[in-house]
Amino acid sequence: MTTVPLDLPNTAGVEAPAVLLPYQQRWVADRSPFKVARKSRRTGLTWAEAADNVLTAASDRSAGGQNVYYIAYNQDMTVEYIQAAAMWARVFNKAAGEIEEGFWGDEEDEKNIKTFTIRFPGSGFRIVALSSRPSNLRGRQGVIVIDEAGFHEKLDELLKAAMAMLIWGGAVHVISTLNGVENPFTVLAVDIEAGRRKGTVHDIPFRQAVAEGLYRRVCLRLGKPWTQAEEDAWVAGVYAFYGAGAAEELDCIPANSGGAWLSRALIESRMSADLPVLRWECKPGFDTLPDHIRKADCQDWIDEHLAPLLARLDPALQSFFGSDFGRSGDLTVDVPVQLTQQLVRRVPFMVELRNVPFKQQEQVAFFIIDRLPRFMHGKFDARGNGQYMAEVAMQRYGAARIEQVMLSETWYRENTAPFKAAFEDGTIELPRDADVMGDLRAFEVVRGVPRIPDKRTKDADGNKRHGDAGVALLLADAATRAEVTPMEFEALGVQRASSGMDGWLDGDTRALRRSYLYSA
Repeated sequence: MTTVPLDLPNTAGVEAPAVLLPYQQRWVADRSPFKVARKSRRTGLTWAEAADNVLTAASDRSAGGQNVYYIAYNQDMTVEYIQAAAMWARVFNKAAGEIEEGFWGDEEDEKNIKTFTIRFPGSGFRIVALSSRPSNLRGRQGVIVIDEAGFHEKLDELLKAAMAMLIWGGAVHVISTLNGVENPFTVLAVDIEAGRRKGTVHDIPFRQAVAEGLYRRVCLRLGKPWTQAEEDAWVAGVYAFYGAGAAEELDCIPANSGGAWLSRALIESRMSADLPVLRWECKPGFDTLPDHIRKADCQDWIDEHLAPLLARLDPALQSFFGSDFGRSGDLTVDVPVQLTQQLVRRVPFMVELRNVPFKQQEQVAFFIIDRLPRFMHGKFDARGNGQYMAEVAMQRYGAARIEQVMLSETWYRENTAPFKAAFEDGTIELPRDADVMGDLRAFEVVRGVPRIPDKRTKDADGNKRHGDAGVALLLADAATRAEVTPMEFEALGVQRASSGMDGWLDGDTRALRRSYLYSA
């Protein structure tokens, strides 16, 4: 009989990269007791998790060793995981027993669940992999890994049982691709991002995984050279295979997530008729008037409308500020916020400016911020011409107090979840106004991220709007959540205002004071 030699690729000369790709490294390095991963298909996160689990189970108790319980929703996943764990044990040269098959009785379902176990005699701990979740996790201790959590039938009940692990130093790792916008796993990740639950969230969409070396790793495994052209073709082919399901399966965008992001009923429930919206529109040609005329007209409007409202602010509360910029087309919307003792974000009034020159927008914003009691932080839209207003505000109040925000998909992703949570939890109060309602309703979920889409609406007078009040409110809400340190300064020989405001100082003194205080 003739033996045909196997045509195996020669990888001896290939430079070996790090074993784990960057996104896998970040996941393993995150030692949060409760962490969640929204991932694309076939990114190897379970494989990386198995490596971490082997090191945990093979370690002595003094080094953080403990049992690991892996829970999948089908037996194929379980077998794949336990084989990966066994491979890692050999690679790490950790003494481990053979894979043991057994049964775990489940009294509630009156059936037995098949298990796979790897024991580590040196530490006394083990990895136990289950083909379906047990209802009797309570009373056990260690690390719980819930894989493809979005496809478990009773994820909420499983999490309740798993959370007990955290009390005695255990950990809960939840991994899944997405399975619909209302799925408990999707809601879990959003709740963590919104601050309702403690934990960390990792996003691993397919294109990010590719950018961090996924296809290069495929080439290394197959013993073939990498080229950019072949990577592009491979990515296109994967997306073609998934078709309409690619957004959810690969891009981590939950299905059925279109339409308005905030409901009318939810927004209206957080509105108060006692809180006004001030509007000032400059007629065409106003910007050509002499500077002193424009300044005087603006000051007259400020004295009549703004000053009385600012005088009524509670001097004991911390204040914040958000501003979305517009000049000739869109509005500028300024939003002050006071944080109450009950942590309610109260918007005492809003200001809308249409066709107002740059210098007068600056005049209005500075008048407000100068008189905000215990002003802590503000966020300014710094896109386009808004960069001017954001920059002069930063120069006046300091980089520690003013952030120049370049609104991006990442920024929206990080800040919209807690903003929506404020509406759902009743920790925001804003003016009852039809145009503000319309701007908040303009938020839509685009590619899985709530944001203002690139389309205009009209107010009752036919003027165009682009969600301006919604963006300003989002910026103001984000300002209230910024990590800031209170700064105090008291000039020698000058009586300190009991309210904590410095609006009582004349303009030159106030500018000098702020220049000294915030220049560092």
